[in-house]
Amino acid sequence: MDNCILMVLENIGKHIRFMPEEAAHFTALLTRKMLKKKQFLLREGEVCRHSAFVTKGCLRSYTLDHNGFEHILQFAPADWWIADMYSLLAQQPGNLNIDALEDSEVLLLSKLDQEQLYHDIPKFERFFRIITENSLVSNRQRVIDNMSLSAQERYEAFCKRYPTLIHGLPQKQVAAYIGVTPEFLSKMKAGILRGKPKIS
Repeated sequence: MDNCILMVLENIGKHIRFMPEEAAHFTALLTRKMLKKKQFLLREGEVCRHSAFVTKGCLRSYTLDHNGFEHILQFAPADWWIADMYSLLAQQPGNLNIDALEDSEVLLLSKLDQEQLYHDIPKFERFFRIITENSLVSNRQRVIDNMSLSAQERYEAFCKRYPTLIHGLPQKQVAAYIGVTPEFLSKMKAGILRGKPKIS
């Protein structure tokens, strides 16, 4: 069993218990996909037909506003799941782009196979319900944070949520996540290092 399969089984094992034959049934449904840096997994307007588990690299989901500015909703480093949840659940065209920030590898589970998995091994439905609920809670908190927190507090929330990405991501990507310009983020971080008061 290779490391990618072990990684996804360990991820699922945090929430449910399963037998070896159940694990084999699940992993047989997965498709491995390699993504080059900047390659899209999903584009705005497409129907999301897969859940993706990241085994290497880092993906992001984002929208573009009418001025062409990116607004990042989620980063997905290794050991994270990512999808356009609305599009996946409703099977309607979505409004998210998902692409790779670096050369990456994902394991894909199609919507059709996922539904069949629920029928064959019902405990997997509990797992995907848990990660869907966690995603909804996280997205709701992001909305509240964007309305109520200062830029520095949003940056601190980013650091808490993505500790492995603090030093690895380009500043432009972090800025697009917390909703400021890269220049503002640079000045803010310099202020934090000098111990200056928080800025909005």
